Amino acid sequence: MEGVHLSGALGAGGDDVSPRLTWSAPHGVDVASYAVTVYDPDAPTGSGFWHWGIFDVPADCTELAQNAGATGSSAKPAGAKEVRNDAGFLGYVGAAPPPGHGPHRYYFRVHALDVPALELSADASPAFLGFSIWLHEVARGESMVTYEATA
Repeated sequence: MEGVHLSGALGAGGDDVSPRLTWSAPHGVDVASYAVTVYDPDAPTGSGFWHWGIFDVPADCTELAQNAGATGSSAKPAGAKEVRNDAGFLGYVGAAPPPGHGPHRYYFRVHALDVPALELSADASPAFLGFSIWLHEVARGESMVTYEATA
């Protein structure tokens, strides 16, 4: 994980830059929209840590540009919406595992959905986004990276 992808907001010395993500629809699957989530199950919270949740990504979109997750970024696809991450703000928050806590896994998931919009309230949590995705997911792509902060 590059330094710019680490968290500045959480004090890990990075810039909270979301990485560029590309995907293609699975052959034969009718996709109405996409959602993208980034989750760390190893955070010492008892429930993991949601780094990003963006949804209502149009079905013809197959890429999120680097830094699309920045607050107010014009690189977000038209019509896409976000939920607040577990740091409390809309957009991507980078990796920031506690030093000495060991390696953390970061799951970047692209969810193909059977509805064009999830119609979530503006204050929906990342967990509720995950539940809504589960109700409408027709396919999923996943990439996992690890990062460990040393003392």
